[in-house]
Parts: sequence; structure tokens; C-alpha cells
Amino acid sequence: MKYVILLGDGMGDYPVEELGGRTPLQAAETPHIRRIAAAGRVQQIKTVPPGLPPGSDVCNLGLLGYDASKNYTGRAPIEAVGAGIQMNPDDVAFRCNLVTVNDGRMKDYSAGHITTDEATELISDLGRELETEGLTFHAGISYRHLVIWRDGPTDIRTQPPHDISDEPVEPHLPEGYRSEEVRMLMDRSRKVLNEHPVNKERIKAGKDPATQIWLWGQGRAMTLTPFSELHGLSGGIVTAVDLVRGIGVLAGLSTPVVPHATGFIDTNYEGKVQTSVELLKERDFVYVHVEAPDECGHMGDFELKTRAISDFDEKIVGPMWRALEESGEPYRLVIATDHRTPVSVRGHTPEPVPIAILEGPVGEVTEEADFDEFSSLGDNPVYSFDLISGVLKSDDRTSMGQIQA
Repeated sequence: MKYVILLGDGMGDYPVEELGGRTPLQAAETPHIRRIAAAGRVQQIKTVPPGLPPGSDVCNLGLLGYDASKNYTGRAPIEAVGAGIQMNPDDVAFRCNLVTVNDGRMKDYSAGHITTDEATELISDLGRELETEGLTFHAGISYRHLVIWRDGPTDIRTQPPHDISDEPVEPHLPEGYRSEEVRMLMDRSRKVLNEHPVNKERIKAGKDPATQIWLWGQGRAMTLTPFSELHGLSGGIVTAVDLVRGIGVLAGLSTPVVPHATGFIDTNYEGKVQTSVELLKERDFVYVHVEAPDECGHMGDFELKTRAISDFDEKIVGPMWRALEESGEPYRLVIATDHRTPVSVRGHTPEPVPIAILEGPVGEVTEEADFDEFSSLGDNPVYSFDLISGVLKSDDRTSMGQIQA
């Protein structure tokens, strides 16, 4: 049996007036997902454990079978693992966004989806100016970077910048013990970036500059039970983002890097499919993560999000399903999303999201069924999911992600 989870990050949404009262998931062209829904089962699930935020870290941990309420320490330390950064026990990792703040408001949490080459130059210069003994900057992809801080502050409240788009930043600055140190570092970054040649070129080209860094998601190193021990399966994760790659590394899964995978609509879809198919030749399980719908939700762009979902269906779901059918081997294919990222909110929300489960091979499928935020709403939307048996079980104590082998 081969097990495949295809995840469109943040696909869930609310009805959009400009889409005729439909959600982007309803409006998108998704013939493959709809046929999988018709040939399999569709159910609403909850992916956010009580008391935890609806972040991609918590939700993707859950979808892979880990109870984030038991071992979650923060988003940034997971990303550090994904980036190959060794953390010592006294290190604290912070996610470090390059952002655009204008007139005291969060204009863009991604600095206009700044390119990796531009961002790498900025982070390098920030490190040269701001690094001290025990505090280092580490460049990532596009706007996503990390700060590793020996004995850094942990007992503080920080806010993801993508949750405060267009809002005044002052009420959302770090608070708590030693928060003034974090604020000072963020403030000092403005001076470094203000007259930087990269930003001057971006402004000249009509693009948003990176005006400062924004630190959040802090935490110390964490560990996970190996996926093979949890489920008895070998496998891998295919993703463009360090967060999900870090979960894979912590779980002992293979985490190949796909060239030109960007975490946006220009990602290398074909490369992700090819890599996933190769993984399945020698392993039991693959988890294919696509970030683009989530990014478009944070941007508040319903048209781009609809396109991103259509691309997910055409360029990931379709080819992966064909490959599974052509192999002739038994498989369990799961189509899922980790949380909602409504374009009207431009942040994550914790409502139930749909999941489709298909047992194959099934041959040619022509019928279609709904796969959206309103499918199977008559059933209790609180479930755990057994990856091995494919059974959905109602359990008010768990999220769908607490997979029991």
C-alpha cells in the first residue's frame, strides 16, 4: 500500500462577493479533486487542537500524526531544523520576516514577496551590522529568515506579521519579559535597510521595499517521535518551505530539496511531482505540501488564490493521481488543507476544513462531487484519522492529526 497526502496550504476560505458568493475553493477549476471526492469520501475535520493557534506549524504537525499540544515549542525552531541550522539547548530561534511598514502600518508581511537573491543580500548586511556574540542572522527563501539567539527571550508575546496586514503595528509589537530587546533589534534594522541599494532598486521598479525585520514564532529546539515508529511507514515530505521541511526532518522523513520551489505560484510544480513519484518507488508514504494558496490568502487576493487552487489541482493532484493509477499498486490518496486563510481576514482561522480520502486503484472516474468548506457539514467535524486503516473517528478530545496506527 502506498500512502499519499496532497496538501494545499490555507485553501479554506469564506464566501467572496466578487466570486458570486462562492469561496475560492468552490470557484477554482478542480476537476481532479472533485472526481477524487466522488470516488472516495469527503469529511470536514478540525486540525487545530484546543488552546493552540491555527498556524501551519500546528496544523501540519497534526496532519502527520503529532499532537502539537504535547511537544510544540514554537514555529521558528522547526524552521531552523528545516534550514539545517544546529541549535544548542540554550538557543532560541526567532522567525525573521522582511516586511514593509508604512506610516506605522503593516503594508506587506513579505516585502512584496522579495526575491531570495535580494533578501540574501539584505540579511547578510543586517548580520554584519546587528549580529553580536550569541545572536546570528540566517538567510532563507524570499522574505522568510531566522535569527538564532543564545539565551534569547522566550516568555514574550509575538505576533505573526501576516495576521496584522494593513493594521497599525504598535499594538502588536512584542510584549513581556525582555521584549524591549526584541523591539530594539527590530528598530535598529530600519536604519540598515532605509538606504540600502536593494531597496532603492525596488522602489525605482515600483516594488515595496523591505523597511525592517519582524521577529516572531520564538522557541527552543524540539523533538518528535520518528514517523516510522509512529506509523510503521517510511516516507518523505516534498515542500518549498523550511517550516514543513523541518517537521519532516524532526520526524525522520526524507526531505529532498526541489530546485526552484519557491512557496508561491511560480513554484516548480513539475519538479515536486517528479520528486514525489521517485520517493514512492522506495518508500511507503509521501506528503506533498503546496504553499501558494496560503500566500494568496494572506495577500487578500481572491483571484490569485483561486488560480493557486486551480494550479494545485492541475499540476499536483492530477499528475500524482495518474502516477498512482499507472503504478497499479494499492494506494490511499488524501486531499487536504491544513487551515483556512480567508482573503477577507488575510490570516489563519480555526474552522473545520474538508478532507477527501480515496482508496485505489479505481480506474477511470467521470463523476464529480463537491469538495469545499460546506461538504458533509451534517456530520460531526471533529475527527481523528487513522492513516493505516483510513478510518475517520469522532473524538472531541483530538484533532484530525492525532493519527493512531
